[in-house]
Amino acid sequence: MAEPAAEETGGGSTLTVVLALGANVGVGVLKLVAGLLTGSSAMLAEAAHSVADTATEVLLLTALRRSARPADRFHPFGYGKERFFWALIAAVSVFVTGATFAVYEGIATIVEGGGEQTLAWVAYGVLALSAVIEGTSWLQSVRQIRGESREQGISVVRYLRLSDDPTVKSVFFEDSAALIGLAVAALGVGLHQLTGSGVWDGIASLLIGVLLAGVAFVLGRTNRSLLIGRTAGPGLVHDAFDLLADAPEVEVVVDIQTMVTGTDSVLLCARVDFVDTLTAADLERACVRLDDELRDALPDLDEIFIEPVPRNDPAVRAAVLERYGDVLTQWQAQRDGQARREGAQGWRAAR
Repeated sequence: MAEPAAEETGGGSTLTVVLALGANVGVGVLKLVAGLLTGSSAMLAEAAHSVADTATEVLLLTALRRSARPADRFHPFGYGKERFFWALIAAVSVFVTGATFAVYEGIATIVEGGGEQTLAWVAYGVLALSAVIEGTSWLQSVRQIRGESREQGISVVRYLRLSDDPTVKSVFFEDSAALIGLAVAALGVGLHQLTGSGVWDGIASLLIGVLLAGVAFVLGRTNRSLLIGRTAGPGLVHDAFDLLADAPEVEVVVDIQTMVTGTDSVLLCARVDFVDTLTAADLERACVRLDDELRDALPDLDEIFIEPVPRNDPAVRAAVLERYGDVLTQWQAQRDGQARREGAQGWRAAR
């Protein structure tokens, strides 16, 4: 069940990235021409911004293609994390290609006072056309984000924080920064035209560089977390805990660990204290059945490992407490309390 979902997400992400790539190539050429004609450092900074975004989209397309490869004996959990790696390289590209040039151009213009501005109307026309093109790409990323957040039943903000698809998130942040950058560039060109001082152009270029650096930092931090091995969303972890704890063969869920291994792909490891009266054959059948039920209920689960352990094992308890504190104990206590309340209600109803 997980494969169709992954393919659907990959298709939507590919469309979003391809649309963003086409938009950035087009507007990048326009901004470069406008920058050379007008002598505006802000326009040149925006051209560098588009170059950075174009490089980013190429890297994201590489991520989509390489992460789709099936598992093999050298990578038994698949290549899903390739998407996180190339998205991290894309974030570095935004900083090195776009932010560094824009900051340098801005500082140089402020120090030198800037040159004479010519053909300001060309800059305004290019900025307006770029806003339309960039806005089209931005709307596509927003549509995908809203659709996927709606499917998961969470807010857009929470989706952006927890999403394991760095491609659409990268496009959304880059396009958002692009639209803000266009407004900043227009302000810089306008103030230069009104005051005759190129310093405003330089300040606009500097602000665009700072904006790009901020986007690069946010995207880099996200992909770093995914590469290291971030846990799955709390909803999935809690649902997996409940499903295991509800099984008649299970006494207590002692430990549960998850790791995102790719977009819509999660590794689950659970340590479970089974009922002591189970035979070895009963235990084997229970593990197979629980594996099937978990996959049916939670399609993002790609690999599942269930380990029988005694609940009072000191080493396991110490590891769980160090990792989670008493969260799992609280979950189990809540379930036990609910079971007792339901039992009492049933007893009173029977009377």
